[in-house]
Amino acid sequence: MRLVVLCSFAVAALMPLAAFAEGPSCNAAAAEKKLAGAAKTSFLKKCEKDAAATCDTAAAEKKLSGAAKTSFTKKCNRDAVG
Repeated sequence: MRLVVLCSFAVAALMPLAAFAEGPSCNAAAAEKKLAGAAKTSFLKKCEKDAAATCDTAAAEKKLSGAAKTSFTKKCNRDAVG
């Protein structure tokens, strides 16, 4: 029973990362919401900040360091921002 509960928590913890990676990019989300001007700028800044945090967390979970971490986070951020 404990194993099932632990697996459930692990899956629930990783879902936000997977959802973010598979969701629309920041630019696509801004276009979908039909944002322009200051609203778009504000939205993109927050989205990029959230993407960077999510990518850093994913790199830490994969126990990456050095060039591998840098490469991973750059690609992850580029994919998230669009």
